[in-house]
Amino acid sequence: MKKGIYYIMTVIGLLLLGVGAYFVKMVIEPQGIMKTLPYICIGLGCGIFGYGAGEVISHRVMKNHPDIRKDERNVAIANRAKARGYDMMIFIFAALMGVDFTVVLLLAFSYLFVVGYSLYYRFKYDREM
Repeated sequence: MKKGIYYIMTVIGLLLLGVGAYFVKMVIEPQGIMKTLPYICIGLGCGIFGYGAGEVISHRVMKNHPDIRKDERNVAIANRAKARGYDMMIFIFAALMGVDFTVVLLLAFSYLFVVGYSLYYRFKYDREM
């Protein structure tokens, strides 16, 4: 895909997240589809935003260092850091199951925490290896 689409996806993700949060706060007694639509918007918004922003950052890094993806050391470091981050995600999401909107926001921020945790280990392993 062209990199411009990733900027658009990032904006669409933020818009969906905002629309979902608006619906949750403004619809006082939701009925029918309005019970789930805001949460679907929040979930899709977080996913689309995360993917778009990740690709934008990845393209910026790869522009200056195109050979970085093919290096075995970098692949091993990335896989190891992802494994640590996503192992942590299992415990965080398990602790937050079955709750209301405030916790949905906590889930979104928890996801971002997991990505940050993964990045921390990426940099840590990069220095070690």
